[in-house]
Amino acid sequence: MADILLYTGYFLAGYGALTLFFHMLGLVVPVAAFVARVLASYISLIASSVYGITSTIVLSSLGLRGLSQWAVGRSFKYFMYFTTGITFDVEDPKGHLESIRPAVFIGNHQTELDVLMLGCMFPKYCSVTAKASLKKAPFLGQFMALSGSIFIDRKNSKDARDAMRGAAEEIKKKKQSVYMFPEGTRSYSKEPMLLPFKKGAFHLAVQAQVPIVPVVAANYSHILSIKGLVFKSGRVPCKVLDPISTTGLTSADVDELTRKTRDIMLKEIVALTEKARGQTSPSAAPLLQQNGVAKVTGSDMRVAA
Repeated sequence: MADILLYTGYFLAGYGALTLFFHMLGLVVPVAAFVARVLASYISLIASSVYGITSTIVLSSLGLRGLSQWAVGRSFKYFMYFTTGITFDVEDPKGHLESIRPAVFIGNHQTELDVLMLGCMFPKYCSVTAKASLKKAPFLGQFMALSGSIFIDRKNSKDARDAMRGAAEEIKKKKQSVYMFPEGTRSYSKEPMLLPFKKGAFHLAVQAQVPIVPVVAANYSHILSIKGLVFKSGRVPCKVLDPISTTGLTSADVDELTRKTRDIMLKEIVALTEKARGQTSPSAAPLLQQNGVAKVTGSDMRVAA
């Protein structure tokens, strides 16, 4: 045990020294600052994972398993702010994060930094969704199951409705909210935009008859740009929007529900980004092409080619 602690100490000291070296070099070479914050992010993630395993075991033994992912998320929020100087400022004027449960929370997906956004806004008694196959993954599968993740089995399902049926029953039975990214992948966009939405989250909300609560973050490409090798400290505005009821809706309403929700979110993302940048723009909503992607640059709104 003493040897393990000794080598762990050596590793942390060396890792810290390397991170500090790149941070200082970043004052002269901008790319080095990118490397420094990547290293800091990884060590923050490792620290949160260690904390998460311990806290999940403790909370589960106390019958509070539903708080596990909230607790882990908050730890990552503080680790990241301490090591990188980055955080998300969550605006929830009506207290939806505390008062609405269960619900399907959804948000825009920009980069890997959205994990930090979850850490800053994740409500209590909420979990992420995961593929059912991850149950068998060593350590990760056990942690996700222990912390109350909602598993979705798409392998044996013909469409999104079938895949979400089991998850909907879990939500109703456990009164457990879930968080999903309906874009399905990261956009990596330099301007506020949304990729086309997949319908799984909306089928899930309709089947469970729970509200959809959109959460949007302003575009933060000035803080993190993978392609541009930019990674800076800063604060990103994030806003919780009013819930959208699914009471009485059926699968036939999912297309319209998806379109309506996406339009609301895109308008709010544009406004939030412009406010953060000190810009103004016309109040008209962006036009959409068939692929459902709109981009906004400065105060000019144009349809993506």
